[in-house]
Amino acid sequence: MSSQLVHPDRRVELLPDVALTDPRFANEDLRPVPVADRRWTTYNFLALWVGMAHNVPSWTLASGLVALGMDWKQAVLTIGLANLVVLVPMLLTGHAGTRYGIPFPVFARASFGLRGANLPALLRAAVACAWFGIQSWIGGSAIFLLAGELIGADWLGASQVGGYPWTQWLSFLLFWLVEMVVIARGMETLRRFENWAAPFVIVGALALLGWISVKAGGFGPLLSQPSALGWGSGFWQVFFPALMGMIGFWSTLSLNIPDFTRFGGSQRAQAVGQALGLPTTMTLFALLSVLVTSGSQAVYGAPIWDPVALAAKMDSTVGILFALVTVLIATLSVNIAANVVSPAYDLANLLPRFVTFRTGALITGVVGIVIFPWKLVSDPAFYIFTWLGTVGGLLGSVGGVLIADYWLIRRTDLVLADLYRREGRYWYTGGWNWRAVTALAVGGLLAVGGSHGGPFPADGLIPLLEPLADYGWAVGFGVALLLHTALTRLAPPRTD
Repeated sequence: MSSQLVHPDRRVELLPDVALTDPRFANEDLRPVPVADRRWTTYNFLALWVGMAHNVPSWTLASGLVALGMDWKQAVLTIGLANLVVLVPMLLTGHAGTRYGIPFPVFARASFGLRGANLPALLRAAVACAWFGIQSWIGGSAIFLLAGELIGADWLGASQVGGYPWTQWLSFLLFWLVEMVVIARGMETLRRFENWAAPFVIVGALALLGWISVKAGGFGPLLSQPSALGWGSGFWQVFFPALMGMIGFWSTLSLNIPDFTRFGGSQRAQAVGQALGLPTTMTLFALLSVLVTSGSQAVYGAPIWDPVALAAKMDSTVGILFALVTVLIATLSVNIAANVVSPAYDLANLLPRFVTFRTGALITGVVGIVIFPWKLVSDPAFYIFTWLGTVGGLLGSVGGVLIADYWLIRRTDLVLADLYRREGRYWYTGGWNWRAVTALAVGGLLAVGGSHGGPFPADGLIPLLEPLADYGWAVGFGVALLLHTALTRLAPPRTD
């Protein structure tokens, strides 16, 4: 007898009399969202992406690429292409969330097993916690700098603790507390916040563009700067690792997008909303950052890529306050949606009996502090190549397994109740699917084994794999996808 109901639009939910009673694998936050409660529209997904893409790290992505020798056209092209590429796994994994109403860690149970899903979930959670810390540090720094413009030298020049003024640490803590308050109110509050945050941040960014264009009397210096790399071999040597880094920027979201699409009112809503929201927003935001920075070079004699530092140069108290609120809303918008929701679900999946969504969010906040985020963003080359590239390679391998399993092997058909039930078809061997784990391990090794630079040896962790390091995400994704498919065909698991 079937335990699930398939609606005409192919969305699936459990029948009313099906109970998910095993506390080791189910709680209120992990259970499938009933179809009646899946209400996110195209605008909700569009607003989600606008809210997440419009933030300080997104703004400064172009600056990192220009610092590496690209001109503005090459930087914007690289960012736009990367987001078109990463949109594909976003849509493919997002499909499962909308169809079955399940979050990422439950979706991963189909391929990795009920216990094995904790492996990719905790890997993704660790990355998201680090991102949470980075964004929280940026938000706190914005409060510190812009408040200093209003309060004066006593605030900016306060005595130092651990290499930073104590007022900067205070700003970091205040921003962290605001984030915890917002996320404690749940996903519906997040949806409403994103709906109005998105247009507010757009207005703020355009206001910054208008202000600097008036002061500059137009744009020109930066836009006329030639590429230091040209379009020959020098460019391509930087382009491919930079492209993988840009893909790595959203690699966590390419996995945990089911955490949001599980609330989708239709597949069209999530697909169109994401397609309109991600690549267009990121590309236009990169272009906007280039234009504003060009204006800053014309006005101040040197390019100012950090929008917070640029806003601090305003001579209007109202302008500085508006900039402060805009930066805070932008950073809150991306950090809560992208970096708190996902690890909160992951940690709940690890111990459903003890960890709720809100408890997981609090743990995420604490971990985000202790990983020293201020060190991760101190150098553009380390940030783009080492941090984003390595993260992208590992998570690309996870994405390869998920997409191979859901689309190539199962043809999008899942038995919903078995995702929460010991001894069901997704139990495999002791709750682990060795095929998926092997594909993840091999893909991840090939993707990041050759990592070099920064904390890694100059010739790579494994010198033989060093040539693959510049293509980490693509290598991890492709190898894991092919290997998981092959192992499943050669040694199919029991399905009864």
